[in-house]
Amino acid sequence: MIILIPSFEPDAQLPSLIRNLKQAKAKAELKILIVNDGSGPAFEPVFAQAQAAGATVIGYTNNHGKGQALKTGFGYIMANYPGHHVVCADGDGQHSLADILKVAQRVRAHESIVLGERLFSGQVPLRSSIGNRATRLFFALATGTWLRDTQTGLRGYPAQLLPWLQSIRGNRYEYELNVLLEARSLGFCLDSVPIATIYLDKNESSHFRPLRDSLRIYAPLLKFSGSSFLGFLVDTVAFLLLMAATGSLWISVAGARTISAGVNFSVNRRMVFPEGRSLPLRISAGRYFALVVLLLGASYGLLLSFTEAGLATFPAKLLTELVLFLLSFAIQKRFLFRTRDAVSSGPQLNRPTSSHSQAQLPTSTDSAQVSAEI
Repeated sequence: MIILIPSFEPDAQLPSLIRNLKQAKAKAELKILIVNDGSGPAFEPVFAQAQAAGATVIGYTNNHGKGQALKTGFGYIMANYPGHHVVCADGDGQHSLADILKVAQRVRAHESIVLGERLFSGQVPLRSSIGNRATRLFFALATGTWLRDTQTGLRGYPAQLLPWLQSIRGNRYEYELNVLLEARSLGFCLDSVPIATIYLDKNESSHFRPLRDSLRIYAPLLKFSGSSFLGFLVDTVAFLLLMAATGSLWISVAGARTISAGVNFSVNRRMVFPEGRSLPLRISAGRYFALVVLLLGASYGLLLSFTEAGLATFPAKLLTELVLFLLSFAIQKRFLFRTRDAVSSGPQLNRPTSSHSQAQLPTSTDSAQVSAEI
């Protein structure tokens, strides 16, 4: 079992964790690998302490992000420790020794993806609470699966999935969510074990950048929002032009909706859900037309229900549009632009995969610095 720790500008918590893992090493047969994600010379003493405590330290000069650090670690493990399962943990004190060993034990026993799910009890920093709630909702819409903790950094992976893990897109914090999204799209089971919720100094040691990294994580939903807004603008402009040209309300409404639906379908197929491009156009277009009819009926039914319940027309309309927006995203992500053979195209957990090439260290002028295990 390999404990993989991606690390950027660590503090004393990192060598402390290594010393604790070393004490459990003989019993649990652990090997510890740290990837220095371009922390800089000022942090070399911390990595030297971790190495002296029993870890292998590899890395590169420039920062490339947590996702790339994990991929680099997976590549190193495949080359040097083939057949070993991996537990990914953070080195900032948020994961206790007991929880790391708990995840390692579950992966060894079941050879499945194991998530260390925090219970979010006690004092949870506001940005962490909001971020986790938003990501849970997004993940549920995209996959139909409700996870308590989609942002956990404590995860276990069986050895046969390492080549697949290197193929997942994303180099920074969005990578870990992309892993879960791809895993569910391929039908993988996501196992979990409860772990403690630990935030030190209100999580000030976290290198998560709220605006930039959130944009990366929620990119599919944000692109869908932009596509929907573009459809609204096209619908409005087309309606006004057709009204001026024909004077017919029915022709203007029907024509504008047809034009905006065509634009929305094209944008979603090419930019928002690019995986849908593998579907024949007639199939995806037929599915989209059926969805438009479904949403039209749902819009009328919801609006009628809200107004009969006593809600004013304008807030009822806003609430209806919000519900339909989330419903439309979920349907298009999970069904409309998804191919039937998506599951069969992915790796199987019961057999090793050899069709993927090993990921290399980040493409840059930096050479990887590798030190021998002590």
